[in-house]
Amino acid sequence: MWKASIVTALMALIVSGCSSMTVMTYEDSEPVFDPVAFFNGPMVAEGIVLSRSGKVTRHFNATIDARWDENGGVLDEVFEWSDGEEQTRVWTFERVDEQTYIGRAGDVVRPAQMRFAGNAINMKYVLAVPMSNGRTINVTMDDWLYMVNDQTLINVTEMTKFGFKVGEVILTMRRLQ
Repeated sequence: MWKASIVTALMALIVSGCSSMTVMTYEDSEPVFDPVAFFNGPMVAEGIVLSRSGKVTRHFNATIDARWDENGGVLDEVFEWSDGEEQTRVWTFERVDEQTYIGRAGDVVRPAQMRFAGNAINMKYVLAVPMSNGRTINVTMDDWLYMVNDQTLINVTEMTKFGFKVGEVILTMRRLQ
């Protein structure tokens, strides 16, 4: 009897672990995100990087030059890290359809699929992350951005390697106009 309960509990856990939220979960949420309106002009971002255990390992400030039109856009990001490192990432996005863009950047190994609905954006991609020993590892990024108002996005990103969580990034992105 108890074996059947354990098997049932394990199956429920496996099934719930396989379900994943999609951006369409937020299609009725407001304020409605419009990349052409939001990603135009100067922006700033502030954030933290967490280890898999939840410890803050680094924090950053970033400036972003954003330019967007109906065909896609560019996000030119300059990061200043708490350990003194400076990093630049230039994203280029191409429109695929009404709610999807493909994004590329120099350190992005597999292009980002950016989808949005309602107040949410989801981007999935593989990022080459430099390590302190000079090597680079490829990490899968699952970005969720939520529009709070017409000036602010909140971003939560889960980083995984071989399907295991290795860290998280949490940041705010704000328009300066």
